[in-house]
Amino acid sequence: MTLSADHNAADADAADAARADRPGGGSLPAVGAPAPGFALVNQHGEPVTLTDLRGTPVVLVFFPWAFSRVCGDELRELRDALDAADSPFAGRDVRLMAVSVDSRFALRALAEAEALPFDLLSDVWPHGAVARRYGVFDDERGSARRGSFVIDADGVLRARILSDATHPRSMDEYRRALASLDA
Repeated sequence: MTLSADHNAADADAADAARADRPGGGSLPAVGAPAPGFALVNQHGEPVTLTDLRGTPVVLVFFPWAFSRVCGDELRELRDALDAADSPFAGRDVRLMAVSVDSRFALRALAEAEALPFDLLSDVWPHGAVARRYGVFDDERGSARRGSFVIDADGVLRARILSDATHPRSMDEYRRALASLDA
């Protein structure tokens, strides 16, 4: 797992190099640069764009598949962390959103089944286009890889967390990544 922020650029470069060797790896957006824009629909069919979110920091969480074991565990952990006093999100006005290549219908069923209070965004068509812009689309599996991106209120990428398909991102990684908003 790799966390990169302005203070950890060497890890980011190593992660970029490792990804370049994988099919569909693409390049990750640079920390400190404007985050790639997007226009997706949430689980209710409502449009969500990065431009409309300006003024509020965003944590964009890419996950491979709705209803998979690791993804479900990770999304429930994020749900529970939103209300926990010792959470990386405590006291922060950030908008948490999760993105997968699943349809909005599957995402709505997941949100209802797991009582997820945050937007689940559908990157189903064009298939994985936003995941590709963020460098986390896996062509072999046809899904997003695990990647989280912390975007400040001005739309600048401040940190990213990357993990392989079988390992969820940890709350400690989110704590360090969210600290980049304080810099």
